[in-house]
Amino acid sequence: MSITTYTVTGMTCGHCVSSVKEEVGEVPGVTGVEVDLATGLLTVDSESLVDAEKIVAAVEEAGYKVAAP
Repeated sequence: MSITTYTVTGMTCGHCVSSVKEEVGEVPGVTGVEVDLATGLLTVDSESLVDAEKIVAAVEEAGYKVAAP
């Protein structure tokens, strides 16, 4: 199991959190998604390391950005 954390920018409400959770949750290999609105932290649990580009693409599909590490 792998846990990866990202910082998402642009979220302002619970709907934003739901959108990010839904899109990231559909990425193959992802087994769990947690989003903290206050900090912008996105925590992704996966079976094995999921390509970061796929996570970033899912966040962007939801309408938000991943901050550079």
